[in-house]
Amino acid sequence: MLRLLVSLLAVLVSFASSALAQQPGPRTSECLAMAGGPPRAMPVSLRRTAAANEVTITYAGHSTYFIDTPMGIRIATDYSGAYQVGRLPDVITMNRAHSTHYTLAPDPRIPHVLRGWGDDGKPAQVFERIGDVLVRNITTDIRRYFSDSLGADMIKDGNSIFIFEVAGLCIGHLGHLHVKLDETHFAAIGRLDVVMVPIDGTYTMSLDGISEITKRLRASVVLPMHRFATPLDEFMRKIGQQFEIDRRAERTLKMSRELLPSSPTVIILDGV
Repeated sequence: MLRLLVSLLAVLVSFASSALAQQPGPRTSECLAMAGGPPRAMPVSLRRTAAANEVTITYAGHSTYFIDTPMGIRIATDYSGAYQVGRLPDVITMNRAHSTHYTLAPDPRIPHVLRGWGDDGKPAQVFERIGDVLVRNITTDIRRYFSDSLGADMIKDGNSIFIFEVAGLCIGHLGHLHVKLDETHFAAIGRLDVVMVPIDGTYTMSLDGISEITKRLRASVVLPMHRFATPLDEFMRKIGQQFEIDRRAERTLKMSRELLPSSPTVIILDGV
């Protein structure tokens, strides 16, 4: 009987190990683990694999970007339903700014609805592996919108910076950011290869404030959002000459570790 139990346990352990090995990616954050690591060099032998694992990023409008992963998982950021590109997303993230950044009645066919705020007085806590992408969040306080009920000027933990880790890339979306980030925030964000930054200069942060954050994050690719009428040259002047500018007529960007630019670059997708 003892031998039978030992054999059964061995089979179960082997099965569990095999199942874990077949998972599409690690359960932990690679962006945090590599934040203080060596430069982003990639061996030549891995470049073909990286090129095959491209992520597609499409600007739908306002603060909504669609991210399509190599496994076909579709993510939409700051999703209200107003900005659509092709099929419904599998994952939506939302922020409690105003109705252009969230919806309380998302399409029931969307399987993963991730709110950037908590309804129970506690901050939202997101750390989910969905297919080949790990989604996690860092909360920040947010100003009340004029239609909110009276109370304090700020809503604690009402905004989330969402991080999407997929195909070796660390992609960040700053949401409707209203406050400066401190060392705790930067440590929780970790390394970013691509960052989506609101540059309106009024409804979110001042251009001075968001420019300082953009420079500190040092992402290879900066994707402006919440653009409105903000003069792009003013934003570029504030973040400094170390950032290149790449303006494109299309709305879609293909990205992999191999395709990351050699110097930090602001990419404007004008095809909206």
